[in-house]
Parts: sequence; C-alpha cells; structure tokens
Amino acid sequence: MAAHFGRLRKGATTTAVAAVAVAALSASQAPGVTTDDLGRQAAGAAQPSGDANTGGAGGGATGDSPYYTDLPPLKSPNPSPSASPTTGTTVSVGEAEAGIPATVLDAYKKAEAELRASKPGCNLPWQLLAAIGKVESGQARGGRVDASGTTYSPILGPKLDGNGFALIADTDHGAYDGDPAYDRAVGPMQFIPSTWEWAGRDGNGDGKKDPNNVYDAALAAGHYLCRFDRDLSVQSQMNAAILNYNNSTEYLNTVLSWLEYYRKGTHEVPDGTGTLPSHSSNSDPGASPSPTTPATPSTPSTPSTPSTPKPGGGSTSPTPKPPAPSSPAPSPTPPTPTQTVDHLEDANTGKLTATAGSAFGTKVAVRAESKASKGVSKVRVRFTIIGDTDATFTGGESVATVVTGSAGTATAPALVAGEKTGDFTVRATVVGRVLGGLDYTATVTPRQADTLTRTSDTALTCVPGGEFADQVELKATYKGAVAGKVAATATLIKSADDATENDKGPYFKDADGKTIRTLTDLTTDADGVLKLPKLYADDAIGTFLLRVNTTGGAVLTVELKVAAAAS
Repeated sequence: MAAHFGRLRKGATTTAVAAVAVAALSASQAPGVTTDDLGRQAAGAAQPSGDANTGGAGGGATGDSPYYTDLPPLKSPNPSPSASPTTGTTVSVGEAEAGIPATVLDAYKKAEAELRASKPGCNLPWQLLAAIGKVESGQARGGRVDASGTTYSPILGPKLDGNGFALIADTDHGAYDGDPAYDRAVGPMQFIPSTWEWAGRDGNGDGKKDPNNVYDAALAAGHYLCRFDRDLSVQSQMNAAILNYNNSTEYLNTVLSWLEYYRKGTHEVPDGTGTLPSHSSNSDPGASPSPTTPATPSTPSTPSTPSTPKPGGGSTSPTPKPPAPSSPAPSPTPPTPTQTVDHLEDANTGKLTATAGSAFGTKVAVRAESKASKGVSKVRVRFTIIGDTDATFTGGESVATVVTGSAGTATAPALVAGEKTGDFTVRATVVGRVLGGLDYTATVTPRQADTLTRTSDTALTCVPGGEFADQVELKATYKGAVAGKVAATATLIKSADDATENDKGPYFKDADGKTIRTLTDLTTDADGVLKLPKLYADDAIGTFLLRVNTTGGAVLTVELKVAAAAS
C-alpha cells in the first residue's frame, strides 16, 4: 500500500523536500532488493535461506500491518547537556523528535545489552529497536507506560481480515489482541499473536511474556532481528532483518531514516511526553494510523429536522426521494489458501537420528493438502521443537515457520543436536487453522569412540608407597576422526579376565585425599584427549591393570608396574 510521508517539524511543507528525503532513503536500500509498484518487496528479493516468514500474506513479525510513515526532521539533532528529568543524570537535549521516553529508552538499551551477551555476533544497536518502535507505535504512544514498562491500554493494529490488509484468522482465541475472529498486531513493537507465541521474551524479569510490555517486546524484537546468525553491522543483513519484520521497502527506508537520525543523537524525556506520529501507511485517508487505541464511542446521530408548519394548520413533510437503485450483491470472497487446507501429510521424512553436537542428516518435511488430497501452496507451516532437549534448528531457534511451495510441501530447516541425549518431538502445524498437527520423534545419541590409544609409550612404573611420575593420557577416535566430548570411565581391575575393581595396588585420590580405584564422568576434550589424574601406589608390588572404556565401545587396558627401587 502507498505510504503518506509527513513532517512533525513546522515549516517543512514542500513536496520537493519530502521527495529529496525519500530519494536519499531509496539510495540506502540493499542491492538486489526489487519492489513492485506499491513499494512491497517482490518475489525473489534477497532473504536469508529458510527464513521463518518468507512469502505469503501476513508474513513477518507484524503480519505486514500498517505503520507510521512520519520521517525525522531534516535537521540532525544537535544535543546539549542537561539533567535527566527522571534520573538526574546528564543527558542530551535537542530536537523534540530526538526525545525518547525514559522507560522506553531504557528497554531498548537493556535489550541491546542482553543481545550483546547472548548473541554477540549479531551486533544489534539499540537505535534500531528505537527506529522500529517509532515506526510501529510512536515509542509506545509517546511513552504511555507504567513503571514496569506495560502500556496503560493495549496498542492494537487493525483487524487482519483481508479487507485492505493481510487475512490472518484468529490464532490465539483473542488472548493477546481481544479478537476471537482475526489476529491484530499487538503492543509497542506490534507482534501478531502467532509470532509472539514463539518469539515472546521476558525482558523485565517478572516471569511473564507480555507483548504490551515494552521490555518484553523490545527484547523479543531484538531476538527476532538477530535470527539466522545475522550480523546487523553488515548493511545487507540489517536490511534483510528489517524486511523480515515488515515486508515493505517503504518500511525499510522509513526505519533506516530513523535509525540514522537516532544515531546522531537522542535524549531522554519523561514518560508520556513523547512526540506522536500522525501519518500511516494505510492508504485510506480516513483511517487511523496503525497502531490504534481501543475504539472510542461514536458521536450520537443528529436528530431529524422537524417538519415545517403549513399556513392554516398541518405541516409540510419533506418531499420523499425515490428509492436508490439496489446495488448488486457483492460476490463472495474466495477462500485463502490456508482456509482450503484440510490436513497435513508426511512428505517422506526419514529417520531423525544424530550424535550429540552434530547436524541431523534428515529434515522434517510435510505437505499441506486439501480435502481432495491436493497440495496447497502459500500456506505457512510452523515447526516447533518440543521436549527436554537443547537441540535447535539451524540458526539457534526452536521454532521455524516455512511457506509451502507449489506442490504444497514445507521443509523445516536442518536440526542440530545439542549435548542432551534422548528423544524429543518436532511438531508441524498449520498457522491460522485449528487442525491436527504431525509429530516426529527425533533421537540424539551420545558421542562415541571406537578406538583408544596412549599418547606416549613411556612405561608407567612406581615404587611401593610412591607416586607414578607420568599421568596416563589417551586419545579417542571414531572411524578415524577425533572423538571429542566422549564419556569414559577408568577402573583399576583385578586381571585381564576379571574386570571387577581391585582392592590393592595403584589408586587415585578423590578431592578429600581418600583412595578410589574407579573414575566416572570422564570426558575427552575437543581434541579427543583424556588425561587421567595422578596415580599412587600402596605397598603391593607387581603388575597391575588400568582399564578405560568409552561410549561406543572403545576399550584400552594399560599396564602399571610397582617394584622396589634397585639397590
């Protein structure tokens, strides 16, 4: 939809000025991004492989809802020091548009700090969150939030009922947006409920994930932008992240303009005093900008004009108008692809098994089908990892949404096993429909080794009551490759034919200095090396055996000799 660009600074009134600004913004978009003549990103534009919201109506975090199109002032901020109205610390004061409400600004900066720790390679600037917050909600309607960061009233986008917007049927039973029929973008960062369900975060530590809380919403937006191992210091990757948030080139340019403006200087203003935008990307001039507050009561209708009295009594009624010709009945709206889906079918998904720390060789694939068992394209399918596991999809997420192709097939991103072994479930469901899903069992097996060798051929000897000069060091391999992080045990055994623990001869010491002859919970390092603790000898002399076993069946028996010192 065409956007209306507006100025909040008095005096900037000419169309030429706005045109120059838009031209400058267009020059900054990523190479290779193509658009249709409505400013939306066209098919084939640059997007990361396996993007959770590529293609299809209503994609992205916001369902491609309308947004504010006001541009920043042409004059860059020229901050000067002043005391913060809320904290007393020194802040900058400049153009009114550069002011960000104190709690909202704090939420953006805390989200940046958390992402710097959890995803340092993303290089998320808080100014990007501020730019998106400005465009999506006018910084939470000028900072109308309480002390915990929750908006005083919900911020809701329009109903995504297909009437000028994407068609997204209700996915949350109205839990977030209060609408049991259609989804609506919610909160300061305008997440649609189906995205918030998996992308939501607890940014203020209150144990809840609330899209109407600016701390929760800002942190969720940061994680959403940082998916797919993006590095936002690379302009093309930042552009892809913004387009993934709301799939419109005009949106990209508007966000980038505010990002550049905020990078040049901002200052803190009291909550509730931020400047509100006034122009929306909604092409209907009479429509409210997105997002909106809950609707206000309508104005009572004007009473009808009384009839004019006739001279001599009676009254003159207005001349009746002929009835308007009846309009033809509107043609029924054709169903969306999602509405035609009857069920999901497996699309030849193989056995899902991987060793801890490695990628699964098989991907989960499903097919969306109609009642006639025909594949349905352009349907969003959500894949969710369920269970006590640290396995993820490529990129580190536990949820991925993929749009079905021409044959109706959607293939999940590759699964990557974590360190937790055992089974977990991958569930496939249709977004926007209440249908039975498909569950797939995936298994993570322990890391293995099939061979153990000593890293040295030095004889291991000791005198009675002494300690061995050399520690036992081993290297594990599996099918000729280094076997790192493989579990192992070491036991001083009675004989080659009797693997029970010996009660005499060499021994290890525990943390309290007590004698132990079995070590458990051992693990090879990343290079497959396992170095055992120092060994000691009691008064018994002779040849003793140390046996080391690993997961996968590797076994090595090492000789230890205890003999009196030569005279």
